[in-house]
Amino acid sequence: MSEKTRIEELRRQIHYHNRKYYIDDDPEISDYEYDKLLKELELLEKQYPDLIAPDSPTQRVGGNPAEEFATVDHKVAMLSLDNTYSKEEMMEFDTRIRKLIPGQNIEYVAELKLDGLGVALIYENGRFVRGATRGDGERGEDVTINLRTIKSISLILESIGRKLPLLEVRGEVYMKKRFFEELNLQREENGEPLFANPRNAAAGSVRLLDPRITASRPLDIFVYTLSYCEGISFSSHWDSLQALREMGFKVNPHARRFSTIDELTEYCDEWAQKRDDIEYEIDGMVVKVDSLAQQLELGATTKSPRWAISYKFPARQATSRIEDIIIQVGRTGALTPVAVLSPTPLSGIVITRATLHNDAEVRRKDIRIGDTVLIERAGDVIPAVIKVIEEKRTGQEREFIMPDKCPVCGSQAFKPEDEAVTRCTNSACPAQLKEHLHHFASRDAMDIDGLGPSLIEQLVDKQLVSNAADLYFLEDEQIAGLERMGSRSASNLINAIAKSKNNSLARLIFALGIRHIGIRAAVILAEYYGSIDALIEVRTEDLQTIHEIGPKVAQSIVQFFQQEGNIRILDRLEEAGIRMREEKAYSSDLPLSGKTFVLTGTLQDMTRNDASDAIKKAGGKVSSSVSSNTDYVVVGESPGSKYDRAVKLGIAILNEQDFSRLISESQVS
Repeated sequence: MSEKTRIEELRRQIHYHNRKYYIDDDPEISDYEYDKLLKELELLEKQYPDLIAPDSPTQRVGGNPAEEFATVDHKVAMLSLDNTYSKEEMMEFDTRIRKLIPGQNIEYVAELKLDGLGVALIYENGRFVRGATRGDGERGEDVTINLRTIKSISLILESIGRKLPLLEVRGEVYMKKRFFEELNLQREENGEPLFANPRNAAAGSVRLLDPRITASRPLDIFVYTLSYCEGISFSSHWDSLQALREMGFKVNPHARRFSTIDELTEYCDEWAQKRDDIEYEIDGMVVKVDSLAQQLELGATTKSPRWAISYKFPARQATSRIEDIIIQVGRTGALTPVAVLSPTPLSGIVITRATLHNDAEVRRKDIRIGDTVLIERAGDVIPAVIKVIEEKRTGQEREFIMPDKCPVCGSQAFKPEDEAVTRCTNSACPAQLKEHLHHFASRDAMDIDGLGPSLIEQLVDKQLVSNAADLYFLEDEQIAGLERMGSRSASNLINAIAKSKNNSLARLIFALGIRHIGIRAAVILAEYYGSIDALIEVRTEDLQTIHEIGPKVAQSIVQFFQQEGNIRILDRLEEAGIRMREEKAYSSDLPLSGKTFVLTGTLQDMTRNDASDAIKKAGGKVSSSVSSNTDYVVVGESPGSKYDRAVKLGIAILNEQDFSRLISESQVS
């Protein structure tokens, strides 16, 4: 095989696996195997630079920082949408449509309205050539160099997309909630300004002048409309969405088509109730007339199309009064001011606290004890204070003064000149230990059922544990003597702690609380190195060769394993019988080898993580999306659209009892 042929084959494979991982959410190879392909391509392109193509996977991040972005014209104006806020207003929209095109059969498509950054992507002969922000609707900023870094944006289209001379699509760039939280945590620890919400984080990342920084941000995209096309036409918006999927675009799976306005509004109300159940922010629904001919007939005003409207969800903001400002000490020693609020109903729960992030934020917003403030809740994130309502000040408000000592242990607090975060300097501070133990026992970490905040507080205060390893040497009698803990509760906890010894290496790595290491990075490290011993010996430069591990993360990992105190805890964890290495459970002779499972709905007798671990131990694979390659869909209570798709594709469906029986049989064999 010639070098040119091999380069083309590598590009084809990498483009394919990028789609499976970032768009279909159904990876077929490990990160290690993916990186081997990418490294081989990088080496060949370095040897033969004349064979480098602009749409090569190696060219997603390239070039020096720009001085500014050029302004470009959109093929079709990116109009804004009129808003509605109630079922009655949606009915009025439907009435207007029917008056404008009387006697016609009308169908609607409802789609989730993501709270992100709108962009327009242009493809020529199936290749991505330009991406721009919305701007003023007619013209936007050319941010192609940054959009190329987003792995879920296809550089080369598939199917009919390759044959189209010119194509423009619209999409929404967004950041998942958990990645937003991790990014803000990193920025807070580094003393950098915080992003107000995921939308600001996504918009700010796309408009950075240095594409290398954009590439380090976990951005994603959903494409929601085909705005201009040469070479093919469609009769409906719904058909164009299906075509976009086939071309390789990431299209949101929750779009639905309706023939009546009543069914449509019910669907909108359904999402208003479960908006917190998905991993990204939505602030409403977008409703469109499905027929493209009817869209053309309905036309648009100077600002908005007449055939589409935005159904906005009720605001998740409220006013409250700050009764006090206290200090919370995190597991990294960060001293975070927290507002104690008058109990305030918001998004179905009563808010009593809101994070103020750091002293600099308190000063910037001029937040005082006694202020009336506007608070906001985004998903499962701790509510935050948006602004002070100054008109309601009485003159009795008190300024907050950041303490110079840790309120828990009394040690000196320290804030570096170039950081916004004040930290406790005592690594043995009980508050840090409590937060660390809470993280260690959390669901994505060691998942120790029953080890909650109040019990952790007692264990630390009574000096029964001084680190996470001590948990594994506790005895029933010690726990049974604690408040609200009887012999049965103590026995259950001891059993839960013992059960956690067999967790995966990835869970253990995440549980250690290494700075900047989320669950995704923990999985990557477990897969690459296979054991704690190997991680202890790893070098920063080796870590940086791994896909998705950057310099800051690499440095944090090495620093963690260089600390003698951490090594002593790891030795004690190994002494307790914790699994310190990954068992490669993917051999072909395992009972579920080659079988792909998808989980949907709530399981009663096990967590989603437990079910996934059981499948993997038996040699199976877990995917988050249903496709023709799926073998089983495991259905719990309140299943989502994955169940509907499984039925449509004729895929075997297991209830929880069937699944438990299958897992038990696989363990026996």
